[in-house]
Amino acid sequence: MAEKQFKTTIGGQALIEGILMRGPEKQCIVVRGPEGLVIREEELRLIRDRYPILGLPLIRGSVTFIDSMVKGVKALMFSADYFPEEAGTEEPSRFEKWLDKKLGNEKMEKLLIGFSVVLAVCFSVGLFMLLPTFLASFVEKVTGSVLVRNLADAVLRIAIFMAYMIAVSRMKDIRRTFSYHGAEHKTIFCYEKGLELTVENVRVQPKHHPRCGTSFLLIVIVVAILINTIIFSLFPVDNVFLRMLVQLLLLPLVVGITYEFNRYVGGHDNPVTGFLARPGLWMQNFTTFEPDDSMMEVAIEAMKRVIPAEEGKDQW
Repeated sequence: MAEKQFKTTIGGQALIEGILMRGPEKQCIVVRGPEGLVIREEELRLIRDRYPILGLPLIRGSVTFIDSMVKGVKALMFSADYFPEEAGTEEPSRFEKWLDKKLGNEKMEKLLIGFSVVLAVCFSVGLFMLLPTFLASFVEKVTGSVLVRNLADAVLRIAIFMAYMIAVSRMKDIRRTFSYHGAEHKTIFCYEKGLELTVENVRVQPKHHPRCGTSFLLIVIVVAILINTIIFSLFPVDNVFLRMLVQLLLLPLVVGITYEFNRYVGGHDNPVTGFLARPGLWMQNFTTFEPDDSMMEVAIEAMKRVIPAEEGKDQW
């Protein structure tokens, strides 16, 4: 019999043939390797627990984002180790051998994780924020209107973001990963409804979840558009590169506001929050697909291992 429905803080991330689930006390990676399920559990150590100031509103958004990025990249690297490689894989290069010799496996892993996080952030900021601003600057050759330029910037950001997501979702390997994303959402819904975590119960749940973390990027772009429109309307900046610099300086504020927005929308059920959640739910048409039973089994196993022993500790 189902218990009263509630909202959990437990969230996840789709991996290569696997899922990362993150609870209030620990996280668990479950990967379906060639010989069966590979499971890795670890206690969560959050930097904001050691430095309470990092848990304050607006500040905690950037801290949580970076922490999630680092843990997510680690989990992806772990899952990649069990992903079958193509025959004829080349031997490591001299440079790779030199790095491994000089740094060792542990330091090498930290270096790769740090580089991957920086690269991912630079790619996202460059493609979805700086590039649209640069392209929108060409509007100035037609009109000197700041409003028109800001509008062109906003349209380009949304267009580039959506074109990227649609293109990525059509890739075969990525589509399979997005199916694991669907398994994650269905399993969280099943748990929140108080149902037993079985494939049968998980299968009938929706694959679109209102508190999906991947909707975060879309909201970041929308918040950035609003803040930049206000700032550059009140204080016009003609130089396009100076506008880019200002956007970079405003990025922590944008991420902080977005994080607080998501927390509020995710924790309240009313017509207003329902309306605000719609864009993120719509975007999941491109980032979440129906999983098969084996994917749901992976998600269930990961979920079971991060549910806290103390009831209600994961209450949103």
